[in-house]
Amino acid sequence: MPYADLHCHTKLSDGSLGIEDLITLAKKRGLETIAITDHDCLAGTVRGKIIGERYGVNVIPGVELSSTDSQTGKRVNLLCYLSDMPDRLEGLCHRNSLARKKAAHIMMLQVAKRFNIATEFIIKCATGSTNIYKQHIMQALMECGYTTSIYGKLYDKLFSPDSDENILVSPKYPDINEVITAIHDAGGVAVLAHPIASDNLDCLPRLIENGLDGIEVWHPSADEQQQTQLKKLASKNKLVMTGGTDFHGLYNMRSISPGDIGAPGEAVTKLLSYKARQKRLLKKAQKAAQATNAV
Repeated sequence: MPYADLHCHTKLSDGSLGIEDLITLAKKRGLETIAITDHDCLAGTVRGKIIGERYGVNVIPGVELSSTDSQTGKRVNLLCYLSDMPDRLEGLCHRNSLARKKAAHIMMLQVAKRFNIATEFIIKCATGSTNIYKQHIMQALMECGYTTSIYGKLYDKLFSPDSDENILVSPKYPDINEVITAIHDAGGVAVLAHPIASDNLDCLPRLIENGLDGIEVWHPSADEQQQTQLKKLASKNKLVMTGGTDFHGLYNMRSISPGDIGAPGEAVTKLLSYKARQKRLLKKAQKAAQATNAV
């Protein structure tokens, strides 16, 4: 199987392109397979598959779920792929969405106090999204003439944890182990997203112990040396390997297009066959246990 971009966002979360626009771009870029992984949002799963079939692009169902490592307090994002029962994740997505909305509302009020801008205009910039993200706030400020770019000095001032003037409000997300369990209950494959960017390698052993299935090896945040490190960790712990651009369109922090980074064909094949392989291993273990008990 050819190379695939397994990490793409659309307007439904914090991307700037609609589902069809993303798939059209992927097709023009020569991609045969992509995954739509919007934040805490499954709304594009069915539509993405249907539109993908029309364009000859295989769209793997996915979602990027937000969680917290209660031991370190760090945010951890998990990519869920190939869920058999995605409706079982709707409750978790709804909870996360509400938490994000509460945080965004507070940040919007802070922005409205500092700048001559209405919260209604920020909401308008988020039209089509299931939530309000930092990028929407920045787009509103940019369109009102307070900055000329989404990212830069003003973004850092408002959203960098190191800034004394930041307006950051962190949503309260569920514990990582609860999210891994939810993914497995929905029949999905749980993959740790961008561990280098999120500085999550320290919690990897605990996540593996709690059933983590894979790790995102290829991502813009990981250089070649770090990718090699991640590959070794994945091989050692028998984890599936995925990769993608983490594409957000206009809202990307750097210039990148679908397919610039992704998972090689062998890794995609292993992801697609992972659940069947796990079922075979489980049956084998059950037979071995029955044979032992019969002796």
